[in-house]
Formats: sequence, C-alpha cells, structure tokens
Amino acid sequence: MTYRPIEEGMETDLGRQLSYADYLDLGRLLDAQRPRSDHHDELLFIIQHQVTELWLKLIIHELRSAIALLDADDLAPALKRTARIKHVQKQLFDAWAVLATLTPIEYAQFRDVLGHASGFQSLQYRTVEFLLGNKTPGMTQVFRHDPAAHAQLTADLRAPSLYDSFLRHLRRRGFAVPDEIADRDFAEPYQASPAVTAVFKVIYDDPERHWAAYETCEELVDVEEGFQLWRFRHLKTVERVIGFKRGTGGSSGVAFLRRALDLTFFPELLDVRSTIGT
Repeated sequence: MTYRPIEEGMETDLGRQLSYADYLDLGRLLDAQRPRSDHHDELLFIIQHQVTELWLKLIIHELRSAIALLDADDLAPALKRTARIKHVQKQLFDAWAVLATLTPIEYAQFRDVLGHASGFQSLQYRTVEFLLGNKTPGMTQVFRHDPAAHAQLTADLRAPSLYDSFLRHLRRRGFAVPDEIADRDFAEPYQASPAVTAVFKVIYDDPERHWAAYETCEELVDVEEGFQLWRFRHLKTVERVIGFKRGTGGSSGVAFLRRALDLTFFPELLDVRSTIGT
C-alpha cells in the first residue's frame, strides 16, 4: 500500500469548528520566528531559544503548583509535579545538541543582530531559579524597564521557594527544622544549616519510617542534578560556539557560566551524603 485513505467519520470540514491550528494558536506561534538577518542559521537560534522559553513556562507552572501542594502538606501530587519537571529538564538538556550544530563561523555571521539581547535577561529562567531557591536580590533590577515583570520577580524573591516550603512542611511534621530557617527572610540567599543537615540524617538513617520525606528528598536531588547538567551543557555549547568571547549581554561568557556550576539549590541534601553510614 502506498497511501492511507482517510477513515470514515474523520472531520474534514473545519470551517466552523475548533481546529488543531486554532486550539494551539499556531498562526501566532509560527509567526513569532522573525530573523533579523538573511542568514540561514538564525532561524535555528531563534527556535532553540523560543522552545526553551516554552519549556521554562511549563516548569514554572509545575513549580508553583508543587510549592502550593507542599504548603498544603499534600506530598503525592507535589512529587508528580517534580517528576514532570525532571522530564522537561531532559528535553532542555537534549536541545543543546541541536544548537551545537551551529558552528562558530555561522554564528559570527549573524551574532551582531542580537545587539545586547542575552539569555541572562530571561525572566522565566530567573523565575525558575528563584522558585528553586537561588535568590539573588540584585537580579530584579534587570527588569526595571518592565514594571509587570519586575513586580512578579520581586514577589517571587520574597516568597518561599520550593526548598523553603519543603523545610516548613518537615517542621509541621515534627522534624527539628529551626525557626530561623523556617521563618527566615525569604528574599535573602539561603544559608546552609548544620541543623537542617541533621534533620535529613534522621530521614536517611530510617527511610522506611520517613518514606514520604525520604522520597521527596531524592526527587529534589534529581531536580538539582538535572539543573546542574543543563548548566554544564549550556557552558560547553557556548564554549564550542563562541569560545571565550564576552556574552552579548555583557557577561564574561564561559567564565560567568562556569561560576554558576558552584551554585546549589538544596545544599543540605548534598551535605547529608557525607554523614550517611557514619
């Protein structure tokens, strides 16, 4: 057989019905790729970053829901949200392989049309970092030109992160999370606490007794690792395409990205591993 006939009953008269293109608003979505040069590869660069922003939108959606569920002590669906986030992270990681097909000379031929535009300016990326717990108060100033974006990011800066909500959940469950951790100023960068490491040691020393908390800890470690792998692949792709040039947004480029590899969202979940079995 060289063709497949249309099955009887399939809708083909879509003039007055909601179509696939209508539902997904494909007219607007597919019209959003507008290269500023005539270089063949600029379309790849635009689509790569637009798709990344769509996945970040879904991660934010899942993170906000997971935080609300933890605040309500509803762990099971919160874990479902983090499981979905991990699969999205894999999509983001694998996407770098597509961008890595862009050679240095190809990118150099249209890089100037970006001006000072840079992923550093991504509101959604910064929102993900804030929701996960990497709070950098000064970063809100990047969005002063956009009052709505600035207000949203400032609100996320001041609100509990996913990690904060988990620690507060543990305290409500009777674990000895210190008040100065659970009730801290959430706009300030998180500082690791030996007391929190001790809480996690209790959980890891008896996972069967504390299974729900233990499972959540491991889910968070998975998210942390996925984010670090994404950061590393980002660094290596940038290194491959532009070497050690400065970023379009003014950063030091590879050196700036390398420093991000030292950041951690859930420090005590890593620290506790040195205490297990001792």
